[in-house]
Amino acid sequence: MAIIVRMPEIATGSAEAAIASWLVAAGDEISAGQAIVEIETEKATVEYEAEDGGTLAGILLGPGSSADVGTPIAVLATGGQSAKEALAEAGASAPRAAAAAVSEEDAESPAAETAAGEPPQASAPATGAGVEPEVASVEPGTEAAAAADPERDGERRFASPLVRKLARERSLDLANVLGSGPHGRIVRRDLEGLESAASSAPLSESDSAAPASDVSRPVAAPAPRPESEPEDAAGFTDTPHTGMRRAIARRLTESKSTVPHFYLVAECRVDALLALRGQVNELEGTKVSVNDFVVKAVAGALRDVPEANAIWTDDATRRFDGVDISVAVSVPGGLFTPVVRGADALSIGGLSAVIKELAARAREGRLKQHELEGGSFSVSNLGMHGTTEFSAILNPPQSGILAVGAATKRPIVEADGSLGVGTVMTVTLSADHRVLDGALAAEWLAAFRKRIERPMSILVS
Repeated sequence: MAIIVRMPEIATGSAEAAIASWLVAAGDEISAGQAIVEIETEKATVEYEAEDGGTLAGILLGPGSSADVGTPIAVLATGGQSAKEALAEAGASAPRAAAAAVSEEDAESPAAETAAGEPPQASAPATGAGVEPEVASVEPGTEAAAAADPERDGERRFASPLVRKLARERSLDLANVLGSGPHGRIVRRDLEGLESAASSAPLSESDSAAPASDVSRPVAAPAPRPESEPEDAAGFTDTPHTGMRRAIARRLTESKSTVPHFYLVAECRVDALLALRGQVNELEGTKVSVNDFVVKAVAGALRDVPEANAIWTDDATRRFDGVDISVAVSVPGGLFTPVVRGADALSIGGLSAVIKELAARAREGRLKQHELEGGSFSVSNLGMHGTTEFSAILNPPQSGILAVGAATKRPIVEADGSLGVGTVMTVTLSADHRVLDGALAAEWLAAFRKRIERPMSILVS
């Protein structure tokens, strides 16, 4: 029988995702558990593993195309089926299975008409954004070829639900768009050309009076200004929000508005730590950063004060046995917070290697979803940018985040009362008051400071 591979729900609550790339081709033998496609979400590109084995009869959604969760993206042939037989069977069953998932918004779309209204023999597997399926072997005029065709209705030109949604949001006119999908269907990549044309075209008089589009474009001919607006008002450029930017905005707004933050600040003298780091880096093949020592000290402090290694849930406070720590990594247009598992058990060199590897894949967009989930604590370091002190917003559902500033020379009072100069690093703990009371947070911060100022404890325990 044919097995329909559907767009998975990679991130909890996600409604749609995009195909980044296929790792297999039509005709390949697939085994259960094999990575077959890279799915792009708002914050990561995830390798999706096949749940069943078989022969890949056809790919229904090409790279760069988006679709709702549950949309068929490929068909597997099993039990000795040919690709034609599998595609023909999928062509009859996929729309019926998809019909239950059609939303009210999509109910008026051509795709929904195909899913809910066409007879099985004339229906085709849903192709998401209308990308030509890659098929192992399909002969023109056969039932399998009919199953692989996208939806159409006479001379009507179709656009996927996602395209219509984006067009509404960006005030784009699809009337004169030539779709690059099969039979002229408008797909997501066609909007890029439309946006490029809109951004390069001068604004007409009628455009000046129209509502501003979400399309990113300089204001070449400003509309007449109201009398209250100064004549020298500057032009502007609107940059549409990316999925990552929206995800960051949504999560941090939720965190700041629903989690009771409070803040504790400590100043740590790091002369001994810098000297120890220099000795470690003198070893051949070793290169560790101050941030590596900070993350290791955070892990050690969570082990010293295990009550702080916890998060809030609706039913209970969940305390963890292991120490998993998220490390903020800046990338173009946003940031990732990959999780270092078992940070307390790693050597400083091993921890450094893990952080470097995660950071490199974060900047390449190659992190897996599970690498962004879990942990009870985060570290955000802006010291390399010269920032001496700042406060960070909690990364839900974690209960703590340590904001680390730059280590700078400052006047200090020595133990004997004399005035001297030392290297000091200011750190700010943002804590979830539902999990950490003031005294507990202060105990944890004291444990962290002790380890930072006695750095040999970071290496030996």
